Amino acid sequence: MKSLKIIGVIILVAAIVVGIYFYPKASMYFYGNKTTSITKETTFYVPSEATFAEVLNSLKVQGIVDDVEKFQEYAAFRNLKQETLEAGKYMFPKNVAYSKILEDLRKGNGEKETQVTFNNARTKKELAEKIAVTIELTADDILKRITDEKYTSQFGFTPTTINTMFIPNTYNVYWDISADDLIAKLAKEYKRFWTADRKAKAKALNMSQTEVSVLASIVVCETIKMDEAPKIAGVYVNRIRRGIPLDADPTLKWVLGDFEIKRILNKDKELDSPYNTYKNLGLPPGPIYIPSVQYIDAVLNYEKHDYIFFCAKEDFSGYSNFAKTNRQHEVNARKYHKALNERKIYR
Repeated sequence: MKSLKIIGVIILVAAIVVGIYFYPKASMYFYGNKTTSITKETTFYVPSEATFAEVLNSLKVQGIVDDVEKFQEYAAFRNLKQETLEAGKYMFPKNVAYSKILEDLRKGNGEKETQVTFNNARTKKELAEKIAVTIELTADDILKRITDEKYTSQFGFTPTTINTMFIPNTYNVYWDISADDLIAKLAKEYKRFWTADRKAKAKALNMSQTEVSVLASIVVCETIKMDEAPKIAGVYVNRIRRGIPLDADPTLKWVLGDFEIKRILNKDKELDSPYNTYKNLGLPPGPIYIPSVQYIDAVLNYEKHDYIFFCAKEDFSGYSNFAKTNRQHEVNARKYHKALNERKIYR
C-alpha cells in the first residue's frame, strides 16, 4: 500500500509539473481560436517600418483586438517578431479568429495593390485627402508637391491650374507608391484622357484643355442635372464668344469660401478677385472644382443655342429657366427670388 501511495504521489506531482508546463501553451492555443467582435469586413493597414507596438495599437483602435497585452503574449507564443511583420493592406472578415490575424501578418497576406478613387473635390487639400485614403502616403505628401510651382511646372501646370490634371476615376496603384510616382501616373492618365477627338473639340471651342476643365468646374457647380449640363455649357460658350462676363454665381462662392450659400447678394458681385466673373471677362484663372469626365465632355459637346442667361427654376427641381434676352431673364429671376423669400432663404 505504501508503495502505491508513493506511486500516486509521483503521478500527481508529474501531472502538476506537466500541467504547469503545458497549461499556458494550451491556454494560448485556445486563445488563438478567439474571434474578434468586428461585424463586417474591415480594412487594416500596416505601414512600412511600423513597429509591432504601433500595429498592436492600431488593432486596438480599430476594435479588431480588445486585449492588446494578451494578444502580444499570444504573438510571442506564435513567435511573431518585429522583423516578420509585413507592410500592406489587410482585409479581415467579420468575427475573424486571432490566429488568422496573426498568420496574415506573419505571411504578409496584405494586398500590395490598391485603388485610388477621387471625386467631388473643390480644393487641393480636399483632393490630397481623398487620394491619400487608400495608400500609405499622407495628404501632406501630395499637397506639398501640387502647391509647389517648380514641381507643377514639369507637368505643364501651375499650382493654380494643377487640379485640372487630375481626372476623377479609380486607379490601380501599389499601396506604398511614392508621391512622385503617383502624381506621374495621374499625369499619364490625364494625357490618355485627352484623346485626339477631345483635343479637336477643345480646339474648335478655341480653348485649351485647362480652359475646358475650368469651364466644366463652373458647370458642375451650377447643376447636378447631367442632362442639362451641355445646355448650361452652351450659355457660357455664348457669353465668352460675345464678350459678355460669365456672371457665374459659383465663382463668387469660391471667393467667399462658402459653398453652402443659396443666395448671391449684390455686394458679393463687387468683390475684388480674379475669380469674380461679374467683374472680369472670361474664365477665372483656375478651376473651382475638379470636374468629372461627364462634365468635361458636357463642355466639349456643349449644346448649340442662342441662350445667354439661365436661372434656377422656382420649383427647386434643380433645373433651370433659360432666356435669350435680359428682359426674360429678369422675369425668371424674380420668380426664383420670390420662391427663396417664401422659404425664408436670404443667404
